[in-house]
Amino acid sequence: MDRAAGQGPTETGGPAAVTGNGRLGDRRPSSRLSSQSPPQLNWGSALTGDDEDDGPPQDLRSRPLPMSQRRALWQEQQKKVPVVSKGESWRRKNAKLLREGKEALKEILYFFSPWRKALQLIGGESWTRSAVFLFAMRSVGKKRTFVLLIAGFVLVPSIVFRGSEGTGFPNLTVLLECMNYNPNPQGLVPFYTYILDVLLGTGFVELSYLFYGFYENTVVEDRNFYNIPLAYLLTAAFYFAFCLICIVVRLGYAARVAVATGGQTGGEYSMIAFAGWDYGSLGDKETKLKQKNILYRLQVDLEEERLKNQAAALTLKQKVFLYSLRVLLLFLALGLIAAALFGIFQATQFSQKMSGREGIVGLLIQYLPSIVITAGNFVVPLLCDQIALLERYSPSVTIILALMRAVVLRLVGLGVLLFTLWTQVTCGGNPEEDDCRLCQYNYKLYQCWETRVGQEMYKLTVFDLLIAVATLVLVEFPRRMVVDHSSNALVQKLGRQEFVIPSNVLVLVYGQTVVWTGALFCPLLPLINTVKFIILFYCKKITLFHNCRPALRTFRSTTSTFFFLVVLLFGWGLATTVMVYSVTAIHPSMSCGPFRFFDNMWLIVPATLYSLSDTSRDFLFFIGSQAFSIPLFILLCVVLCYFIALASVYGKTVRLLRTQLKL
Repeated sequence: MDRAAGQGPTETGGPAAVTGNGRLGDRRPSSRLSSQSPPQLNWGSALTGDDEDDGPPQDLRSRPLPMSQRRALWQEQQKKVPVVSKGESWRRKNAKLLREGKEALKEILYFFSPWRKALQLIGGESWTRSAVFLFAMRSVGKKRTFVLLIAGFVLVPSIVFRGSEGTGFPNLTVLLECMNYNPNPQGLVPFYTYILDVLLGTGFVELSYLFYGFYENTVVEDRNFYNIPLAYLLTAAFYFAFCLICIVVRLGYAARVAVATGGQTGGEYSMIAFAGWDYGSLGDKETKLKQKNILYRLQVDLEEERLKNQAAALTLKQKVFLYSLRVLLLFLALGLIAAALFGIFQATQFSQKMSGREGIVGLLIQYLPSIVITAGNFVVPLLCDQIALLERYSPSVTIILALMRAVVLRLVGLGVLLFTLWTQVTCGGNPEEDDCRLCQYNYKLYQCWETRVGQEMYKLTVFDLLIAVATLVLVEFPRRMVVDHSSNALVQKLGRQEFVIPSNVLVLVYGQTVVWTGALFCPLLPLINTVKFIILFYCKKITLFHNCRPALRTFRSTTSTFFFLVVLLFGWGLATTVMVYSVTAIHPSMSCGPFRFFDNMWLIVPATLYSLSDTSRDFLFFIGSQAFSIPLFILLCVVLCYFIALASVYGKTVRLLRTQLKL
């Protein structure tokens, strides 16, 4: 058996071996030393090219040859290349041109993406994560998609067919009082009025393709060549569906990573000690910061273990006191959030009632909801952080609770703003009131309520950008100058402001939710937010490299990615609820917009559906019937169960491997 185990290949041109007498020759089973010697490659046999005689030339990049012999063998192969036909030659030439075109397109896209170099620079720093910047640029990509859709299917056709008569719309006899809408001021106006119009979205900005009210209900008569109202609605619906698919795909990837890495802290100590160091860290600053980061991670894990042991050793009286304290502090935090939401409600009502004021006072009144929302988003999380110190949770649970409270405050605050607007638009849901009886909506206060909602989202976006730039110029830069040029002990202890990744990503999630909410009423809001995110990108870059110090308290990457995607999914759900309610439940404005002669926006879909041919209509009815939807739902359930079972198996495998690592 030993003799058989020591035998090797003896074919011609096969690997040679060192024999017992030290000569290069065939492998001999009688020598025990020959079976232990490393194989030696016969370069001469590879150069002869005998193995290419019976088949196509092999790829030289996969063969272990010196460069000179590769070149010689390549020349030998070129002599044996068969003559190809004209079709094959044309195919190879087109494939080469296609590859060159792809490379040229990549270079062009790289040239028009000025943040690529900045992302590489940020990612190269060992003391920070580029999650904020990657999230911002991915959001920019989604917004560019919607901008291209709205430009191609709505904006350009609206410009081309503007002035054409709308046809095929029911209920053309409407009251003239409901058709009164003219936001353009008459006569001469002061020059600062144009600046106020840009900040508020009124005046000449309101009479532009930026807002819903400027689009017309145009249908080209030539066999219903183009239906702008239908294109307007379907483009918004497709954008929401596209964003949902992107979120679900990224959420699935994050879930797979979370399952593969495991969500527990057991076994993390050896990984941190032996695999936690970043060998790309260069310089004393990066090295010391990486050491502090590793030290903090170890402290967090040890603190969690200590708190678990301490909680297990508590008596019944101590547990009752601790849980009672946590419940009391929870109600206190919820009370702060409720107070902020009530302030948003009151500010929105006051702003809408006083919307007729002009000048600087009118600007402050119109921006009052945005000011209250921003102030609440800044003050309430700070107070909740102080409350969290008394709750005595573990560090990881404390961070998660702080983020959850901030998420609830931001999303619910946006929902309160929209609820207040809808209450005033629909007269509290009672169309029989005096203000709503004539036009089915409050036409005295909102001649074009869709544009008013779009203006509120527009002001939130603009104010968020102004606050970010003002914070950079008036807070972060002066603080850095004071810290760098002052020797006061208190100032040095305070230090530069920390660049906290979770809060910065949460701001971007909130901005994306605002864009989704206003996309139906302000179609070009994603374009404005794209410019805003690019400006924020470079502001955050300046802040990161020059004004702030990186945070020592880190949030685990797998947990943070999954958490923020779930928050983004909730934001998408809030925006989708806004769109569905606006499309199906509220009467469109009769004086503006592409749906002015419909009882609700959704009626454009069945009206267009019944104008199609019988075959197309029957096919679409089949897609929406139970005969198609129920089997599709069952198939999706089966696929979902399969992936759940697969995740369970992967989770058990991960737990088994982690158990083996502990042994």
